[in-house]
Amino acid sequence: MGNWPALDKIEMIDGPIDEKTYEHEIRKLQKKLLDLQIHQLRTGGRTIICIDGWDAAGKGGLIERIVAGLEPKSVHVWRIGAPTSDEQGRHYLWRFWERLPARGNWAIFDRTWYGRVLVERVEGFCEKRAWKRAYREINEFERELADDGVRIVKLLVHVSADEQKRRMVDRLNKPHKHYKVGLEDFRNIAKRKQYLEAYDDMLERTDTDHAAWHVIASDDKMHARLKGLRIIADELSRGIELTKQELDPAIADAAFKIWGWKADEKKNVDKRK
Repeated sequence: MGNWPALDKIEMIDGPIDEKTYEHEIRKLQKKLLDLQIHQLRTGGRTIICIDGWDAAGKGGLIERIVAGLEPKSVHVWRIGAPTSDEQGRHYLWRFWERLPARGNWAIFDRTWYGRVLVERVEGFCEKRAWKRAYREINEFERELADDGVRIVKLLVHVSADEQKRRMVDRLNKPHKHYKVGLEDFRNIAKRKQYLEAYDDMLERTDTDHAAWHVIASDDKMHARLKGLRIIADELSRGIELTKQELDPAIADAAFKIWGWKADEKKNVDKRK
């Protein structure tokens, strides 16, 4: 794999979509994700969803739509920032090993281990030989997870410079959005060319059969959210046949003994389609 076009050459605008169509499609996809999550709860499967991308690209809104329809106790969103004092001095992957999902669970990473080859590379937070070595280390890390049965979905949320500026100015103009803006955002924006180069290298060097990258053009937020959920649903559906879970006869018998309850086949048909 690894035959990606340059990130700044990707088409950013999709065709128009109305709010009603968007809401209908997003609910269908959320239902599909819930069905897949329930399947993994039953089978002990594990999922990691990696979300990286530019500031103001829409990562938070995408994550919100992913988790909105899921069973909340079995999914954890990890917001990754700078390493803590306990994490500093250890191998950079250590803090991610600590956050891997248990059986039946999903882990969503809002920024990931790719910080080593993105912000740490561009801002000089690690030596050149360290971030160059990281491509191999990351591929091996993801290979180990995949070999252990973990499903990995990697999404890169991409936004144009013009749309990023518009969204950042919107945040500056609205007091309730000021918390979303930090000085580091402007430091990163000023180095867009260097970050584009780092993203392109990342895609080229870490797009693998077991952990492929998916780039989402996010200048149109509705299309971006639909595409993100669709990619996750498609990737997690590979090799899986979703079937209706039959009620355990022992549970039905217990309900009958306590309440006199009997299953009504007509009422128990799945009508969510």
